[in-house]
Amino acid sequence: MRIAIAQINCTVGDISGNAAKIFAAAEHAKQSGAELIITPELALSGYPPGDCLLRENFCQSCTAALAGLVKAINGITLIVGHPHIQEGKLYNAASVIRDGEILHTYYKRILSTKPFNETVYFDTGAKPCVFELAGIQFGLVICADFWLGNLIDTMDRSTCDILLVLNASAFYINKQVSRCQTTHRFSKQTGIPVIHVNLVGGQDELVFDGASFAMNGQGELTHQLDEFVETIAIVDIHDKQPLQSNLPVSPVTAASVYQALCMGVSDYVRKNGFLGVILGLSGGVDSALTLAIAVDALGADKVKTVMMPSQYTANISREDANEMVELLSVEHYECSIQSLFEHYLSAVESDFGIAPDAAETTAMPENLQARIRGTLLMALSNQTGSLVLTTGNKSEMAVGYCTLYGDMAGGFAVLKDVSKTLVYQLCEYRNRISHVIPERIITRAPSAELRANQTDQDSLPPYDILDAIMEAYVEKNCSPQEIIAMNFSEADVTKIIRLIHLNEYKRRQSPPGIRITRRDFSTAWHYPITSSYSAWSIPSS
Repeated sequence: MRIAIAQINCTVGDISGNAAKIFAAAEHAKQSGAELIITPELALSGYPPGDCLLRENFCQSCTAALAGLVKAINGITLIVGHPHIQEGKLYNAASVIRDGEILHTYYKRILSTKPFNETVYFDTGAKPCVFELAGIQFGLVICADFWLGNLIDTMDRSTCDILLVLNASAFYINKQVSRCQTTHRFSKQTGIPVIHVNLVGGQDELVFDGASFAMNGQGELTHQLDEFVETIAIVDIHDKQPLQSNLPVSPVTAASVYQALCMGVSDYVRKNGFLGVILGLSGGVDSALTLAIAVDALGADKVKTVMMPSQYTANISREDANEMVELLSVEHYECSIQSLFEHYLSAVESDFGIAPDAAETTAMPENLQARIRGTLLMALSNQTGSLVLTTGNKSEMAVGYCTLYGDMAGGFAVLKDVSKTLVYQLCEYRNRISHVIPERIITRAPSAELRANQTDQDSLPPYDILDAIMEAYVEKNCSPQEIIAMNFSEADVTKIIRLIHLNEYKRRQSPPGIRITRRDFSTAWHYPITSSYSAWSIPSS
């Protein structure tokens, strides 16, 4: 028999649109000779629906759309994920539909926690689901049932020939490696083939990478769908095993991250109805990478850039920015902020008695420049309907080297979960595709150019050190003592950890940004702003 994997991009709340997409996929699969088609977790509602599930009419609309699919589907068996109300309880469900009736409905038994918080909305299912089609017994589970459950010990191997897993599994670096390892271990120990279907598309901070796949009962990968693309793939089954297909070359990490960022930008702009995007171009590496991603995601005609130099902006910054917009054919504006900056300083001196010379020894002039730029970008956004993309990276967000209502002003933070060292790797990756980022942007010392002769390393450790400490503390939950034992200086570790916690209040006010690591600052990091806890504390014995 033939099984179709519908790796589709669904939108939360577009219930009729999702239903139409599911029906079209089923018709396509039927024309390809498939007898069974599987769709991702909660494909009908979009994932994750969050507090939409608290609205009665949302769930009723899902029920009505499901009924419409039941009537429309014929000549093929469809497995569709949907919210389901039964006896006053709400379940994350999957239904098996064939020729005008629902044959089985399965309720997810292990609910996902961070970042999806399913336990807030759904009740827990209790029963397994096995159904027969064309002489094959199919087991059916949903996402965390497989990844977090103990299926190796609990699966009844005598009643299940092939396991189908409906997923809405979000991307982070090396996630697919982990998925394949878990599935290999399961199939190797049980002898049961597994077919995974995964959602694809951007949803706020999350990007679902697709990368659906199948393994045979020996734990061998037989099918691997491309990342970050909608597709319908066919898995041929013989003797209750998926037949080997041509497997694509596994993408390098930088390629996967870059595609994730492009999809995150594209879907955020498209699904929220923005006409395009606008960003401040500084001649620095972060804004350069953000611009490249925006153009690749949306097309040059949907992207505008603004250079806003002050007296501290180097000529080479303007030259490099101009070269890049020419390479990408982007509409570009230049607007000096010098007169506005001087007016602000003059007002501070006359109204508050603070002389500009004295003020320049504080952070005020630097923050003023950033806030003037943020105000101009937001004014242009209001006028044009374009979304402002912020350009700050995870390293800056971690230690607070960003300005509230300045460079943090905007609607979407493309690099929010991308460390500075990864920024450079992504620039080099993009230039290997085609040269769009001037080499000098990548090689020159990073600087905010908010005062004379400024570089980032004036007050921070080198980024390779900062990022390694940040990764160990934020993403791996290492203690300060463990990080020092990795041959980092106590002074650097102390400073970075202190800055991470000191600047929690800034991150709370930042725009949403794309998650690409296991622990980003939006969906997976939940530290209180007000806390007397010290990471250096050692429990008393």
